[in-house]
Amino acid sequence: MMEKIHLLGVMKNKLVYIFVLFLFVGCGNDETKEIKPIKKDPILTQVKIERPDFNTDSAYLYVKQQVDFGPRFPNNEAHGKCAKFLEKKLKSFGFSTITQIGKATTFNNKKITIKNIIGEYNPEAKKRILLFAHWDSRPFADQDSKNMTKPILGANDGASGVGILIEVARQIAINKPEIGVDIIFFDAEDYGQPAGMSNTVSETYCLGSQYWANNLHKKDYSADFGILLDMVGNTNAYFTQESISMRYAPQIVHKIWNYGKILGYGKYFVNKSTNFVGTDDHQFINEIAGIPSIDIIHYDRSSGNFHPTWHTHNDNMDVIDKTTLRVVGEVILYTIYNEK
Repeated sequence: MMEKIHLLGVMKNKLVYIFVLFLFVGCGNDETKEIKPIKKDPILTQVKIERPDFNTDSAYLYVKQQVDFGPRFPNNEAHGKCAKFLEKKLKSFGFSTITQIGKATTFNNKKITIKNIIGEYNPEAKKRILLFAHWDSRPFADQDSKNMTKPILGANDGASGVGILIEVARQIAINKPEIGVDIIFFDAEDYGQPAGMSNTVSETYCLGSQYWANNLHKKDYSADFGILLDMVGNTNAYFTQESISMRYAPQIVHKIWNYGKILGYGKYFVNKSTNFVGTDDHQFINEIAGIPSIDIIHYDRSSGNFHPTWHTHNDNMDVIDKTTLRVVGEVILYTIYNEK
């Protein structure tokens, strides 16, 4: 019995010794042990994860207000009314705003007046981001099976990107970033020659951005990079890394898509490269103005083309999804607030 008691005492003393030794080593300085750092995702350690405010209802309203004017193509009445609305909105959020007026000739030899709506936040800042979308709508429904000569509303193809950027401007007015931000609503993007016609050329599209790139609203204007929003409002949007963006600004593509991943929107901003199937404003901002710019645009997986409502009368408010508006809007704001 005494041997058992003695043995228990010895074991107890050893346990106490081990415990004290553990405390000593655990509290020791860095010279007594080697601490191996935990590997972390480099993307997640580079930026502070703080979800920006973006009011989805406001963005949806701004899309609807444009559509309520009716089809908005150069030289028609709704176009003129909407131009004033857009300039007034940007100005109401503290942006220095101008409407750049230009002249152009369409593929079918119509003389049109271009109105590019330009808003500047913090115009004295040297570091700048350019955000842009086209605000005009297609003057005919060449991809529809009926009423092909009548104009469309362009809720997704046009108004969605503009609606998001108006809400972005509103949020900038509330939570002011340190950098400069320029927002341009380009005109006459969608007055190009219909696909299938002989000698279809890309230069017949994006007349507003081509005009601006050749006639900058400020001498020697530049920005660190640009982001185009086009067809960014439909349900289950699928944004791929399209070829024009990857050719001119792959580093910006990777940055924006990484931010989408960080915010939990990886199913929207997918890590997949695709060939672009048309012409868009960012091409001319890259090629003429020399500003590295990318395009956030829906890619339809089933057809390898644009959204099924593209250039049809079905491109109305029924196709606009508030969740998609929020996803894109948050990614844009997150980008702005992480630029220093």
